[in-house]
Amino acid sequence: MKRQAPTLYDVAREAGVSIATVSKYLNGAQRFSPPVEAVINEVVARLGYRSNELARSMVTGETKTIGVAILDIDNPHFTAVVKGANRIAIENSYTLLLVDTEENQSRELQLLDALSRRVDGLIISSRMPEPEIRKVVDYGKPIVLFGRLDSIRITSIVSEGRRGGFMLADHLVRQGHKNIAYLGFPESRWNLDRMEGVKECLDMHGLKLQGFDVRAPYASEGERLCSSVMHWKERPDALICYNDLLAMGFMKEAQALGFRIPDDISVAGFDNIPYGEYISPSLTSVHLQSEGMGEMAMKKMLNLLTGKADDECHVLDPHLVKRASTRTRR
Repeated sequence: MKRQAPTLYDVAREAGVSIATVSKYLNGAQRFSPPVEAVINEVVARLGYRSNELARSMVTGETKTIGVAILDIDNPHFTAVVKGANRIAIENSYTLLLVDTEENQSRELQLLDALSRRVDGLIISSRMPEPEIRKVVDYGKPIVLFGRLDSIRITSIVSEGRRGGFMLADHLVRQGHKNIAYLGFPESRWNLDRMEGVKECLDMHGLKLQGFDVRAPYASEGERLCSSVMHWKERPDALICYNDLLAMGFMKEAQALGFRIPDDISVAGFDNIPYGEYISPSLTSVHLQSEGMGEMAMKKMLNLLTGKADDECHVLDPHLVKRASTRTRR
């Protein structure tokens, strides 16, 4: 016969104190004399009692859970962000509750509303416009956001996309590329920074930037746009993609069409996802410190939960990772 798990009542009876005393002590709501606390600790250990976290949350108002909302769990960039956040959460006895909004902006607010009711704070990657983000702020939960805002001052984490775009364009210019294009995703709040960094570098060298846009930041969209780019009347000799997934989709289709990379066109992306190192040719990319973003976001969330005010934008430096998908033009 299966033994029934010990209850709060069992602990109180064995320790010779009231249920209220045991509950307040185990929930951290009140301290008692050392002898009383020692007896409770001994009984808890002997009986193997485990506190009910739901009951604890009802007493303290804390769930020890942080909500994390990301745009696409299939994108390795976001997987790495969650991995970094989870590492810090585990070290501090917190649990993450994950929501994948699937790049569906119309559902984001609804999902965040439901998530906010079950967690102590929210770590958010979102494409929502700022008026809707303000509604999330009004939920009254501590928030850490990935991305820079114009009109709302909350804790935010960014990797400097503009600088990354400049570095990538500078690398291509130094390799002798003259006709550089950008394959962008305008609906992202990070797209403009990346594109402006590229344009800033090209302007310095008297070069113009061609632009192409996708409807979603997926490999399939890079694949779909490939023919248009490669058969453009002024075909670029280098293409910078909004992210690595777009770059990989583009490269796959370009090679299927008979083009050689990087001989016919150099290709580069952003995020430095792990797969980029193993495709052929390996992908030149801007490393945005995805795991580091998740780690920093969780550390800032822990600060907010302890009452430390923070409405700053914290910036991580990008790094250029040069690989075989870009080469010097002769």
